[in-house]
Amino acid sequence: MSGPTDYGPDSGGRVKGVCIVKPIVYGNIARYFGKKREEDGHTHQWTVYVKPYHNEDMSTYVKKVHFKLHESYADPNRIVVKPPYEVTETGWGEFEIVIKIYFHDPNERPTVTLYHILKLFQSGPDVMQGRKMLVSEFYEEIVFQDPTVLMQHLLTTTRQLSHGTWKHETDFEEKKEKTLQNILNAKNKIRYEIGDLKERVKLAKETIVKFKAEITKLQANTGNVS
Repeated sequence: MSGPTDYGPDSGGRVKGVCIVKPIVYGNIARYFGKKREEDGHTHQWTVYVKPYHNEDMSTYVKKVHFKLHESYADPNRIVVKPPYEVTETGWGEFEIVIKIYFHDPNERPTVTLYHILKLFQSGPDVMQGRKMLVSEFYEEIVFQDPTVLMQHLLTTTRQLSHGTWKHETDFEEKKEKTLQNILNAKNKIRYEIGDLKERVKLAKETIVKFKAEITKLQANTGNVS
């Protein structure tokens, strides 16, 4: 099997007309300790991550993932070079985490950058007592348009990450179905409202024509009397 070095510094040129989409999931999970830790005041343990949407080993085409944490952490720049691409820490506050994904082929693109607001707090007695894990994750797609020959090879030769059950904390398929249904419902509602408005406009125009006819008739009658 060919490797990255087999393609040379120009990565074998680009494959025109080819588009490869790699869906991913990124976000964080968090669990409340139940109280503040005395030594540092931290209230939660959390894990921020990037993972494939499908069951595949991203390390085939991903070189490393850089997580930029808040400056208050001793080492805010965390580099992960193999799956799972995640960082686990403890803390007490929410902040923005910058996630940069680097690829094996530097000629493809420098990086893909994601921005995630670390979420720790959620209402509900189960969460506050630490009996329920908080999940804040999102679906995203990395699009490779006209990839290099090397990148096309790496993107199409991934292997399974796990031979067991592969699932996410969020049921994105269910979420997609609900979103599509909400869109359809909204379209139907708008269609009904447009139809109703058209009927009102039609009635208003008919009323205006009727009033104009009545005014013309009255003016004619007034002229005859004089």
